Amino acid sequence: MKISLSIVIPSFNESANFKTNKLQQIVDYLRQNRLDWEVIIVDDGSTDGSNQAIRQFAAQQANWRFIQNQHQGKAMAIMTGIFAAKNKFTLFTDFDQATPISEVEKLLPFLTKDYQIVIGSREIKGALRQKEPLYRHLMGKVFNLLVQLVAFRGIHDTQCGFKIFQTQTGRELFNSLRVYRPRPEKHAFTGAFDVELLFIACKRKIKIAEVPISWSHEPTTRVNPIRDSVRMFWHVLKIRLYD
Repeated sequence: MKISLSIVIPSFNESANFKTNKLQQIVDYLRQNRLDWEVIIVDDGSTDGSNQAIRQFAAQQANWRFIQNQHQGKAMAIMTGIFAAKNKFTLFTDFDQATPISEVEKLLPFLTKDYQIVIGSREIKGALRQKEPLYRHLMGKVFNLLVQLVAFRGIHDTQCGFKIFQTQTGRELFNSLRVYRPRPEKHAFTGAFDVELLFIACKRKIKIAEVPISWSHEPTTRVNPIRDSVRMFWHVLKIRLYD
């Protein structure tokens, strides 16, 4: 079965990642595969000039598009991409390629088994985590425990930035978000939108596969451990309160 796949890449102040050829890695991989694919980069209002460099890079590639958003956070960047997608399935993957694009080969077989959502996981047997600082690992463990206790059980890693949605299903889920809605942001913020998406999907009994992947920590200054942790904790509570 040939999979038609739209690849959505959110970007925000990516100068460092752009200089280390993260996008070229994706180009090189896609040249070698048999997918029916397109790439959509959605910039979340970058202020470091990287959006112009990325726009020029995308314009030089076949089947690549660049969309400029106002700064509203990662959730809205991905939402913009999934509504612009032309193919049956949409993968969203992080610009820093902490999970390499080649890991998509582990997820694709599940799309032929009627799964509407297939998510990469760093927590289940067979997954590989590399170069991760202890504090980040502990933050992830505590957050996963919070999700299990407050929101839902059964998914071990909601936050891995490597997920495939049946495109129409993804659009319906993004349209159903209540905690994560379009609004201006002051800081870089990923948030817990994945939790809200998967929470709604579980309530609708959508078939989800969790697949072990290889992941490597990529250093960033955009994560504020205290501010982001408090905000994500509150957002998980709001997801339950909204329900």
